[in-house]
Amino acid sequence: MAQKKSQTALKHYDVIRSPVVTEKSTVASDQGKITFKVSTDATKQDIKNAIESLFKVKVTKVNTINVEGKTKRFRGFIGKRNDFKKAVVTLAEGQSIDIMAGV
Repeated sequence: MAQKKSQTALKHYDVIRSPVVTEKSTVASDQGKITFKVSTDATKQDIKNAIESLFKVKVTKVNTINVEGKTKRFRGFIGKRNDFKKAVVTLAEGQSIDIMAGV
């Protein structure tokens, strides 16, 4: 049974990659909206389950954004940054996540 529990926790950490810490996301966190980089094949339900189990909060809504990588030049060579997916998670009233503290 303990092995099953660790496998689900590992799956949740595979879904949630990292928090997005920008000026815009910091302002949105005052309204209960936290932004995360997530796995590109994660669904809204997967994201909701992962956030609720890892941070012990109630999620009311999940919005996802597929971000296409920019084309960049470096010393005359053209390259492309990786595509990624962002999730804006809306928490229930009165709940919060401190993304600066470790999980």
